[in-house]
Amino acid sequence: MGVALNTRYVLIIGGGLAGLSAAVALASRNIRCTILESRQRLGGRASSFHDPLTGDLVDACQHVSMGCCTAFTEFCRTVGIGELLEPQPTLWFMTPDRRISAFGADRLPAPLHLARSLWRAHYLTLADKIRIGWGMLALRLAHADDDQPLRPWLRRHRQNDATIERFWSIVLVSALNESIDNLGLKYARKVFVDAFLTDRRGFEVSIPTVPLGRLYGDELQRWFDAHGVTVETGAGVSQINVSGDRVTSISLRDGRQLTADGYVTAVPSDRLRALLSPEVVAQYAEFDNLKNLSVSPITSVHFWFDRPVMTLPHVVLVDCQGQWVFRRQPHYLQVVVSAARSLKLLGSEEIRQRIHAELCELFPEVAAATVVRAKVVTEHAATFSPLPDVDRWRPNQSSPIANLALAGDWTATGWPATMEGAVRSGTLAADALRPLTG
Repeated sequence: MGVALNTRYVLIIGGGLAGLSAAVALASRNIRCTILESRQRLGGRASSFHDPLTGDLVDACQHVSMGCCTAFTEFCRTVGIGELLEPQPTLWFMTPDRRISAFGADRLPAPLHLARSLWRAHYLTLADKIRIGWGMLALRLAHADDDQPLRPWLRRHRQNDATIERFWSIVLVSALNESIDNLGLKYARKVFVDAFLTDRRGFEVSIPTVPLGRLYGDELQRWFDAHGVTVETGAGVSQINVSGDRVTSISLRDGRQLTADGYVTAVPSDRLRALLSPEVVAQYAEFDNLKNLSVSPITSVHFWFDRPVMTLPHVVLVDCQGQWVFRRQPHYLQVVVSAARSLKLLGSEEIRQRIHAELCELFPEVAAATVVRAKVVTEHAATFSPLPDVDRWRPNQSSPIANLALAGDWTATGWPATMEGAVRSGTLAADALRPLTG
């Protein structure tokens, strides 16, 4: 038997995690909604594509969640895909000399649960570890809204080149997709406080056991079917039509005009500006200020080999060009380079050769194997950059247009650009429409 739906109706522009989360939040209140996605697949940046040569469903870039990502975990549980994520209670750190240190929690309460793993890290000296302990204490005591430049703050709190490059950068460049030189203190602090200092399992990485595109497959569609959510792929929106302080309709590229009681945009910030008329953008600072958000790229390099080449599920790389190596299948590795501006001027073949040479140095099995297929994928605007004081440019989910709510990890969620931030933004956007939808 179907659900008794509210008479109100909401159109959601964008089928990434923010849009999917908004749909789940609205449908949970029995509000009918339609997701309009311009691509032929859901998931946005956290999605997959079919590789024409291997036939595999390939993640454009490996996304992971952490134990502190409670909203994303609840989203997955709600729609029935939680079992497709596999927690990693141990993180494996490797240096160019092939030495590996395991990083996992013991039975002590937070924040002492990781002290033994830090103590055993082979790539840090005893003096470095003491410096890091001091820095972590100072970070814990810093004000949550202090967003001054990070590197000078680290220097003032006794961090040296070794601790900055071999500890703080290792964690933060991957978590925030930005270099230490550009980061602000606020979200660096949030990463460490939420993931390492307050919750014994906050640091645990969960990796999808299936391609990201599979996360938005049958289970999610069944949930949508049961809760009155319609999904239209290949439905590109060309214009959000505004009169006064309300959206009157949206125009699709195929010529259709659609109307609803409420609207949610779940698209990148530059795309939202393009969907609104220049007059509307200029009228409202919330939209005009989006031009001040900077973006940062992520490059992933995919290798298929003729034999298994790595036994560990993942490796975090220290003093290397790549940052993470994920074993997606025994013969298929994905290497992720976050904040990949240094690769911008290189061609795909040069990037592939550099990363392959690095893998050969790290793993003898790779040096002995034959590369069957390789592919380089760069998302040039993968995330917004959490620069110092970035929150002044991030709008709330309640927009100045009465029946329009904003979703996206770039909105004001209190989180950096993560799957967690995207999910939270969708829920908050649905809440912003509550006066219209009940």
